[in-house]
Amino acid sequence: DVWEGGAGRQWGGENGNPNPGSQRNSWIGILTLFLMHRGKLDCAGGALLSSYLIVLLVLLAVIICTVSAIVCVSMKGTICNPGPRKSMSKLLYLRLALFLPEMVWASLGAAWIADDVQCDKTVVNGIIATVIISWIIIVSTVVTIIIVFDPLGGKMAPCPSAGPNHLDSRESSQLLHGLKTAATSVWETRIKFLCCCVGKDDHTRVAFSSTAELFSTYFSDTDLVPSDIAAGLTLLHQQQDSIRNSQEPGEVISHSPGAPQEADLDSELANCQHYMQFAAAAYGWPLYIYRNPFTGLCKIGGGRRAPPARRVSGTTDYDLVGGEQLHCHFGSILHTTGLQYRDFIHISFHDKVYELPFLVALDHRKESVVVAVRGTMSLQDILTDLSAENETLNLECGVQDCSAHKGISQAARYVYQRLVNDGILSQAFSIAPEYRLVVVGHSLGAGAAALLAIMLRSSYPQVRCYARCVSSTSRKSLYEYSKNFIVSLVLGKDVIPRLSVTNLEDLKKRILRVIAHCNKPKYQILLHGCWYELFGGSPDNFPTELDGGAQADLTQPLLGEQSLLTHGSPTYSFSSDSPLESPTKYPPLYPPGRIIHLEEEGTSGRFCRSAVRYSARWSHESQFSRILIGPKMLTDHMPDVLMKALDSVVSDGASYVFCPAGGGSNVDVV
Repeated sequence: DVWEGGAGRQWGGENGNPNPGSQRNSWIGILTLFLMHRGKLDCAGGALLSSYLIVLLVLLAVIICTVSAIVCVSMKGTICNPGPRKSMSKLLYLRLALFLPEMVWASLGAAWIADDVQCDKTVVNGIIATVIISWIIIVSTVVTIIIVFDPLGGKMAPCPSAGPNHLDSRESSQLLHGLKTAATSVWETRIKFLCCCVGKDDHTRVAFSSTAELFSTYFSDTDLVPSDIAAGLTLLHQQQDSIRNSQEPGEVISHSPGAPQEADLDSELANCQHYMQFAAAAYGWPLYIYRNPFTGLCKIGGGRRAPPARRVSGTTDYDLVGGEQLHCHFGSILHTTGLQYRDFIHISFHDKVYELPFLVALDHRKESVVVAVRGTMSLQDILTDLSAENETLNLECGVQDCSAHKGISQAARYVYQRLVNDGILSQAFSIAPEYRLVVVGHSLGAGAAALLAIMLRSSYPQVRCYARCVSSTSRKSLYEYSKNFIVSLVLGKDVIPRLSVTNLEDLKKRILRVIAHCNKPKYQILLHGCWYELFGGSPDNFPTELDGGAQADLTQPLLGEQSLLTHGSPTYSFSSDSPLESPTKYPPLYPPGRIIHLEEEGTSGRFCRSAVRYSARWSHESQFSRILIGPKMLTDHMPDVLMKALDSVVSDGASYVFCPAGGGSNVDVV
């Protein structure tokens, strides 16, 4: 039964109605309108409108009762014990049947309004609003179903009989291949629907296929809905905090660090602070307006404007390439960096899949030619991020196993070809031959900047790279090779530097484990989790382990250890206690170069940053081998938050903490 399989859980558990509160409010509003203004319906066409409102009230009342029943039933049992929710499929069928009269009645309402009924204006406007709201609810429901409905249904569920002998048969191999192909096709359809405004060139088609394969592989062995994931993350955060609180304080280094180490961190933090301005400038006017909401528009709109770019025999005072609103972008770049028009060699806001915007400028203060690559800010950039397969790099660096994240390496190669083949770097160094090359970026741009620096090092041996909140980019061989010229900066629990497919697979298994061992209904987990994230509290007052034999009473529809697709998954591993060792397609990735980690000192509240103090230290890559859960795991990635933290650390000066040369991890993970 498709509804009792994966699709039923996805549609019933999350989207029996995308917004039941809106229909309840609509019913109250329509009832109020009818009771207060029914005397004004004595007009031409008024009888039809009166009948429309009465039938609509009855229909909405039935829908509200059905949705309320769905909500009540869905609150029963636990995530892994669906037995008390056996009646859900019947309620879903009933709700599905009600869509037909709902759509018919909304269409009739639109037709009657189009006939220009001559009644009281307040009544007509109220009915127009009712019709519009009805269609918004219907369209949003249909779109949600298209996105989340899984047509494979129960076929994705675990198959207990699918043992190794069963999997070796030719018939099972064909079934496995068919299921994987179907799952990939479903995800590709969803992604194309969500990214319908993105172009359809070859790179985009490749990115669609790559992203669909990633998602189908990742979710092939589970039947999780978004609220299951939210509940699992909530439990993991509490469990993580509980383990950290129960552990002994980490070893304190009592001796003072050596002068070279201290001076090195001091100077690199100052460099990070300086070059972060260029990484932020590469985002153009959107980030500038976000950081300066009250004065930004006035500054870039009424301030300095860029004169037309001049091209003379193949050279350019500066180039403005691609995109709209280029002068707004240029104005924000001038204000962010503090440079002059003449200091810019090239500015590109050309934005496609695997092709990132970037700028090239002369930094006279640091005597450097700066290449700044923009981070994620469009659907095209997201598709680049999600092209996560492993890709071999042809580099002249003498390093074995040169491979990296496909999307990031493609983006770095595009910028490299523009810089070298179009003569942009040659032009910059013809103006300032004694300057050194510095490559910077944030987020996706940081990963591309790191690989770009590796590509350029054979031609520019003095190249330096400063990568802020860098994505996990390269294999360990490149991580070791890049320590001499790349510095990565990570803030707090920022999820992006830890976001490799290997770490995501490990996170999925931890989520499955913690929800399988939880004996509380999902709504209680989420309510308690919201309170814990907003106001804090003790992580130990919410049990997550089942008592004794109660564990045997559970069914486990979420855990696909025996499913066909699990055993065929490229990320499948029998190990559950350590990050998975993935095969060649999705190998472990690491932030490049030496890593500076900025961490909060003490507790400063769940979201407030006004009085936050940070410490900085050199960290080892092992500290980023697992995803950490926390309320700031996303906000720590924002460029404005990172810039404030950098300013705080550099201005304080004394808040530097040094770890042993071995760099072992002291971070508590679960």
